[in-house]
Amino acid sequence: MTRTNLLGLDLAGLEGFFTDIGEKPFRARQLLQWIHQYRVVNFDEMTNLSKSLRQTLSEKATLNLPEVLHEYISVDGTRKWIMRLSCGNAIEAVYIPEGGRGTLCISSQVGCALACTFCSTGAQGFNRNLEASEIIGQLWLANEYLGKDPKGHRVVTNVVMMGMGEPLANYNNVVVAMNLMRDDLAYGISWRRVTLSTSGMVPMIDKLRQDCHVSLAVSLHAANDKLRDEIIPLNKKYPIAELLAACKRYVEGHQRRHITIEYVLLAGINDSEQDAKDLMRILKDLPTKINLIPFNPFPGTSYTCSSKKVISRFKQQLLDGGYVATVRKTRGDDIVAACGQLAGEVQDKTRRTQRLKELEVLSHE
Repeated sequence: MTRTNLLGLDLAGLEGFFTDIGEKPFRARQLLQWIHQYRVVNFDEMTNLSKSLRQTLSEKATLNLPEVLHEYISVDGTRKWIMRLSCGNAIEAVYIPEGGRGTLCISSQVGCALACTFCSTGAQGFNRNLEASEIIGQLWLANEYLGKDPKGHRVVTNVVMMGMGEPLANYNNVVVAMNLMRDDLAYGISWRRVTLSTSGMVPMIDKLRQDCHVSLAVSLHAANDKLRDEIIPLNKKYPIAELLAACKRYVEGHQRRHITIEYVLLAGINDSEQDAKDLMRILKDLPTKINLIPFNPFPGTSYTCSSKKVISRFKQQLLDGGYVATVRKTRGDDIVAACGQLAGEVQDKTRRTQRLKELEVLSHE
């Protein structure tokens, strides 16, 4: 008999599980707190459940987490965990402390099928989607490791779905995990502090608007289709005009919503004064915050990072144009944990072409 991994069920999923085994649905609320707030994964320790129910859970369910293989700590306080999955692949999660905020960057896939040319993950190939339990398990484990810190004040306050993979290509599992992040019985993180980053799967952006209230970030990185086609192949399917139209629909009717535009600066590629002008032109009708990202090199890449002078000039152009613009600090590069550097250990990398075809079908459902 296959046992259900309860780690990957949100409140609705747990209520369904308990109904199926003949128990009252309210038990789901108790279990959520035990698993995610108290971080208890042994049913015998859940003392407000009857002994008979604990026995039933032991027979019908599990609470399986990824296994932490390595923890790396940067000189700037950034932490990276390499986590092994049951299939033998390894993924990466990164924690970035900044003042009173602690941001966890979470992976959603083993590798990535989109093959963006500036990203190390994209060079690794694709193996499979993560289960909801493997996604939320990264947050569970980060809290567990941080809770054991002798200083005792490092916590996860923000989550960004910006690790390995394209989150919207693993839609159902990602939404369940984000529901858990936001549930007051689990992690209770505000929707403003849960951010999903996408390369631009337009139909799934529209679906997300209906299904899960979170912040949205878009990996744009170019202001014209010719260049974006080269660095983000998905742009050939969903060009910039269609992507930005979906972003406008996403914020429509929500005064506090804006789109974070991510823009990696590549020397001589997308960092000219004209590029900045073009970026302002295409974003003029969209509530945005522009996050400029210095390129972080990885083995085999031909790109280099724009100079500090060019980055400063690019940012100032945006500010002078009335846009909110920031430059992302490069964090954790000494442990290869900076933006675009996450690679994990991807086995059986031959599925990229197959997955791209699957995404074509998914986008039309």
